[in-house]
Amino acid sequence: MTTPRRSLLTVTALLALATLAGCVTAPPAPVTIAETAARTPQLSTLSKLLADAGLTDTLKGPGPFTVFAPSDDAFKAVPAKTMAELAANKDRLKAVLTYHVVPGKVMAADVKTGNVKSVQGSNLGLARAGGFVTVDEALVTQADVPASNGVVHIIDKVVLPPAAPAR
Repeated sequence: MTTPRRSLLTVTALLALATLAGCVTAPPAPVTIAETAARTPQLSTLSKLLADAGLTDTLKGPGPFTVFAPSDDAFKAVPAKTMAELAANKDRLKAVLTYHVVPGKVMAADVKTGNVKSVQGSNLGLARAGGFVTVDEALVTQADVPASNGVVHIIDKVVLPPAAPAR
């Protein structure tokens, strides 16, 4: 009869051998929001635009942040004229991208219907109904993508901050 201590040692030794043999891999280390965007194929446009706007280092920072990340398909739906304007105006690009960011870590289950202040400074409308979460008119298509400095929710539309009032 094997004692519990001997069984534990045997299991530990087998796990160590399996790890050395490459049968068991350690889970990947958590990565930042910026790195998550860069590693997620459907967020390649967002990752490029974050770099263009000079926001990559910010989203590698300590946070925590919640990013409502438009997918590549969401960016394809934006009129070419609007995308050209954003490419030509870094301040406007930065404003649009930071409108998708909320301070703190908000998991989908914690979303409460109402407005939250975006990093850009304008209110962003959030709503949750059952398992569905919306951000302004965008739908969260993949929720709760973990990052070391917050969370990413992939959305199906690019949301634009309200226009500044005319003076």
